[in-house]
Amino acid sequence: MPSFRTLDDLGDVTGKRVLVRVDLNVPMADGAVTDDTRFRATLPTVTELADNGAIVLLLAHFGRPKVPSPEHSLSLVTRPYESVLGRQVRYVDWEAAEENVAMLRPGDVAILENTRFFGGEEKNDPAVTDRFAKLGDLYVNDAFSAAHRAHASTEGLAHRLAAYAGRAMQAELEALEKALGNPERPVAAVVGGAKVSTKLEVLRHLVTKVDHLIIGGGMANTFLAARGVAVGKSLCEHDLSDTALQILDASDQANCTVHLPYDVVVAKEFAANPPSLRTCNVHEVAPDEMILDVGPAAVEALADALKNCRTLVWNGPLGAFETPPFDRATVALAQTAAALTQSGSLVSVAGGGDTVAALNHAGVADDFTFVSTAGGAFLEWMEGKELPGVAALMNSNQ
Repeated sequence: MPSFRTLDDLGDVTGKRVLVRVDLNVPMADGAVTDDTRFRATLPTVTELADNGAIVLLLAHFGRPKVPSPEHSLSLVTRPYESVLGRQVRYVDWEAAEENVAMLRPGDVAILENTRFFGGEEKNDPAVTDRFAKLGDLYVNDAFSAAHRAHASTEGLAHRLAAYAGRAMQAELEALEKALGNPERPVAAVVGGAKVSTKLEVLRHLVTKVDHLIIGGGMANTFLAARGVAVGKSLCEHDLSDTALQILDASDQANCTVHLPYDVVVAKEFAANPPSLRTCNVHEVAPDEMILDVGPAAVEALADALKNCRTLVWNGPLGAFETPPFDRATVALAQTAAALTQSGSLVSVAGGGDTVAALNHAGVADDFTFVSTAGGAFLEWMEGKELPGVAALMNSNQ
């Protein structure tokens, strides 16, 4: 794996101003944070730096403001973040940022105002990067979720100041390296979701990287239809049949086994526990039925396949897991993967919003080797793309 520096390489940071790019873009309702997962992800890095006497300056975006606006101010999250961190946190507006930062003392933590209040942040404008860099002596990137964007705070700063990966970023990169960079074989990937069109590049990349590709969710219907299976009223992108066949051909050439469901759970209407619910062979789907989950026999076969694998990458559910009983396949396979991970026979890495929700629903998120909360960045990594924020850490020459 290309090398990057971590907090272990920092040396004495007493009194040093450390700009730390974090993800504080949390959901809020009625002024309250409804999910503080992203806050908690920052704690190891922020606590370590502050305990070692650094002046910790947190850089983050909040929402997608076109212009500076009160509803997108990071002042809104300062008190909630302070309660999670367990120490005082100051809020610093851009108006008098240099003067306010100069008043901070070793061990202090401050949240700087929304980086996107500068129009040039998302354009990676050198002038904006310089304005950020003036405030700090060192740069730490701890926001993998924003690493697929070449912004001033995620990419530009790594070329202005000595750059390091924070603990969350380090854990993410090390996990991803184990999953696809230099994995133990055989490698399996589970890719689910509604549409093939959203994950075409992921599928094309994975067939060259893994030994077993398990396709679930609505996208499995597109592959079944491409093979001539009648899928009734199921969600299906019939116009992508040729693309699906090309991916299947590529998998054959790469000696990658593609697993599609051969028994499925169907219903005539998409609702919780519908009366028309039944399980059938994939070739027995009626014209007025829709496929909503992978069947139990196929799940059992998939579980057997995982037992022979050493590494698993997971992105997307196998069925319409938010609506019972179409969560059963996802839950069953996730529990198998978790048990194999806990027994030491499988390295399991999962990521993406729906995936995290599904694993939490199955009660096994904590039993996987690593679960990434990054959405777009995780998907682009699965597509084999270079992530600018990560590349900048690898290439930092300060």
